[in-house]
Amino acid sequence: MLPLLAPNAALFLDIDGTLVEFKDRPEEVRIPPTLLATIGALSQKLEGALAVVSGRNLADIDRLFAPLALAAGGQHGAEGRLTANGKTEIFAAPQAALASVSDRLAAFLAAHPGIHVERKGLSTAFHYRNAVEAGPALRAALEEAVAPVAAMLKLLDSHLCYDVRAREANKGKAVERLMGVAPFAARVPVYVGDDWTDEDGFRVVLAGPGR
Repeated sequence: MLPLLAPNAALFLDIDGTLVEFKDRPEEVRIPPTLLATIGALSQKLEGALAVVSGRNLADIDRLFAPLALAAGGQHGAEGRLTANGKTEIFAAPQAALASVSDRLAAFLAAHPGIHVERKGLSTAFHYRNAVEAGPALRAALEEAVAPVAAMLKLLDSHLCYDVRAREANKGKAVERLMGVAPFAARVPVYVGDDWTDEDGFRVVLAGPGR
């Protein structure tokens, strides 16, 4: 049975921790066939007004949801596809700043091999699920590494993970862009997420149409 949504809703979905459980490594996650079928049916019911908004990059989103084609905001809004069959657009390109953070963290990461670094192109995630004891030290090291480029990058707390993303990108902006085009425009936005990284998305949908 499909979730009860008004026919004029626009649905925005986070992935990890919302649609699927967390795994030790993000690449281990799979979308169950039954869930894929439900999402496909929901998208059809909403006339295509369903999008995924995630910290994952678009290539990974497409891998997870194949064969479905969905509108999406990737890497916390740094990239996006505003319609299911649209082109990928880049909204923030902080690669040089991200590279400088990686350089400053190299020695720390070498000393803590349990930390998994997920380099996604326009953002980077530092997963410490297998090195929980290193979490506080990792955050302190990241704060120090991000400080020189804080005008361009922001450090986010996530679930046993720290995300470093472009300061000008967030999930709320991804939702705003999607709500500016058909089939999302003029609908009532509904955002489903589970983490601090979703707070920007919550704020936008709670502001409602005409925000």
